[in-house]
Amino acid sequence: MTPRTPPRIALVHDWLTGMRGGEKVLEVVGELYPDADIFTLLHMPGSVSASIERHRIRRSFVQHVPGARRIYRHLLPLFPLAIEQFSFDGYDLVISISHCVAKSIRPGRRARHLCYCLTPMRYAWDQFGEYFGRDRVGRAGEAVLRPVLGALARWDARTAARAHQFVAISGYVADRVARYYNRQASVVFPPVDTEFFSPDGRTPDRTALVVSALVPYKRIDVALAACRQAGVPLRIVGNGPDLDRLRRDAGPDVTFLGWISDEQVREEYRRAAVALLPGVEDFGIVPLEAQACGRPVVAVNEGGATETVRHGETGLLSPRDDVSAFAGAIREAIDAGFDARIIRAHAETFGRARFEVQFQRAVDEMMQS
Repeated sequence: MTPRTPPRIALVHDWLTGMRGGEKVLEVVGELYPDADIFTLLHMPGSVSASIERHRIRRSFVQHVPGARRIYRHLLPLFPLAIEQFSFDGYDLVISISHCVAKSIRPGRRARHLCYCLTPMRYAWDQFGEYFGRDRVGRAGEAVLRPVLGALARWDARTAARAHQFVAISGYVADRVARYYNRQASVVFPPVDTEFFSPDGRTPDRTALVVSALVPYKRIDVALAACRQAGVPLRIVGNGPDLDRLRRDAGPDVTFLGWISDEQVREEYRRAAVALLPGVEDFGIVPLEAQACGRPVVAVNEGGATETVRHGETGLLSPRDDVSAFAGAIREAIDAGFDARIIRAHAETFGRARFEVQFQRAVDEMMQS
């Protein structure tokens, strides 16, 4: 009997420039499929984990644009052409992990394509103003970019048919997939490393913590104003284009830590009295990492946080963009004396083993259908 040839598998990610939530998902999926090739628009060597780097990584022509590593976000109009240049002839399975254009690959005749959707691209759909509104890019910039992003949204919707199956990271994202792509998506929550993120039994400082990219939709300005009103020092882990603006608005009780190692992030979770999620997130891995360390979360009562934070048990949910309510929730969370064991037990239900079983099941069901 002739032995069966193992299936050829490709993983597609928008770009590899740091270990954020999507890259952490890619890392776990890559370990499920250790022989898979990785396709991406742009790869900055050394910016992602060794586990990702050991795969064969194929890059698009965006990699060779002068200064691309610094200005790649400004090359957005090139991304549809770049992602469509990849060929998947000879592959049996393509898994895209997409928040921008990865889901729009052309899988070819042979491959089955599962899209693990982090979100339909926000700036092309319902959050244009947050990224490219007049107060961000000026009147002329808005006028130029609005038709460009409108065309990108139409292309994004049109190419949704290239995925045979959508799996969303949350019910909130599944609703967005239905709204913008007219496709049904099952839900598999992303994995949380509950072995690494764990309590150490210390008594926390009376401080709040934000771990986030510093971009407009994250609403870090709400956290700044709320902590100022609550009289609670704030520590911010992360970097991004909003850094200078946020520094100007921050008072003396705000500390900017930049990007730090995972070990240092874990230390920050353990020392903080509460972790904050002031913006609407599609899922939000930070609240679960904080909860895995036994710390309560104050989050906006919309989006993925409603699926990961149990109000009154593992944290508090607050109305969107209500600084006074958010400040009150911060004070209440610090003073409430939440049970760290209950918080930790909740986070463990989002662990890696659960993700691997559910994700593999979704892939198997697609391949057998």
